[in-house]
Order: sequence, then C-alpha cells, then structure tokens
Amino acid sequence: MSYTIFIIAATVLISLGAFSNDQVRNKLILFPYGMDRPSEYYRLLTSGFIHQDIPHLAFNMYALYIFGEYMEAQFADISFRWMYIVLYVTGIIIASVPAMIKHRNHRYYSALGASGGVSAIVFAFIYFNPWARMGLIFIPGIRIPAIIFAVLYLLYSVYSSRAGKDNIGHDAHMMGGLYGFFFAYLVDPTHGKIFIEGIQNFR
Repeated sequence: MSYTIFIIAATVLISLGAFSNDQVRNKLILFPYGMDRPSEYYRLLTSGFIHQDIPHLAFNMYALYIFGEYMEAQFADISFRWMYIVLYVTGIIIASVPAMIKHRNHRYYSALGASGGVSAIVFAFIYFNPWARMGLIFIPGIRIPAIIFAVLYLLYSVYSSRAGKDNIGHDAHMMGGLYGFFFAYLVDPTHGKIFIEGIQNFR
C-alpha cells in the first residue's frame, strides 16, 4: 500500500468516527484557546485528520490522491520515499501554527481539516512541475500553468484571510503551500535553478 492510500484511509476512518462522536472530534480539533500548555499541542497534527463534513473530506482526499501519488514517487526517485510522509505531517503542523497564535485568545475559534498538508503536497508538485497544466475545479475546462495557479492561490488566500468573511483556514492554505514549496527546494535545490531558468525563459 502506498503512503498516499494509507493516509487517505486513515483520514477517512478517523473523520467518519469524529462525525458521529463529538467527544472524539473535540479531543482532536485545533482549539487555540485551550492550547495553553504543551500537552495540548498534539492538536496541531490531529486536527488534520478530521473534517467538517463529507464534501470537505472528499475534496481534500481527492486533491491528495491526485497529487500525492506523483509526489510520493518523486521523493522516492530523488531522495527517500518517507520524505513524503515527513512533508505531509509537518505541513499540517506548520500550517496550523498561525491559527494557534492568531486565535489563542478567541474562546469560540476552532479549526480542522487536512488542507495544510494537502497544500504542502500540491505546492511541492508545483515546484517540480511549474508549467504543468492544472484545472480549476470551479471552472471546468480551464487549465492554467501550475505556477500561475500557485500565485493566484496565494493571492486569494491572503485576501480571504484579511477579509475574514468565512470560517475557512486561509492562513493554513497559504502557510502549507509556501512550506511545501520550500521543503521541495531543500530536498532538491538543483531543481530550483531549473525552475528559475524556466521562469526567465518563459514565453
């Protein structure tokens, strides 16, 4: 079984369990106000394995499957396959940190979902494939270069985070994406030179 399939299976099982058990959900969710001691910091990771509802779960796991299988093979080729697990897990944790800091005094704030880890995987893919064509799920038939998608994604995340008009973790999306890109660069800095040359020579 690939790491990607294992992560998806574990996330689906845990999320389904949390749907029907508020005690499990409350134990795993990111709750900055209650994370005033290190023993509660595990939530930075566990919140990435539960979701709000079926569509939220399905969207994240679909994106992980699409990009995860490729990135798992990529890491196996240039380094070690287990680096994929490291990226995903640390992506969830690091993407959760801004929310923990930003909302530490907000009693009613909580967050959940694998978006931080998934964003890290997607942006690692973009690092290795900046000119690959990526579709826009809300605009069927439109495909744009991955690097353009990354810029639009980050701009949207920054705008939406500042607007604060919804409960979506836009900070996690942005931080997870940037972290995934940086992680891929650390693993294979040589490819970064190719990436920059490709942008400079783009027509």
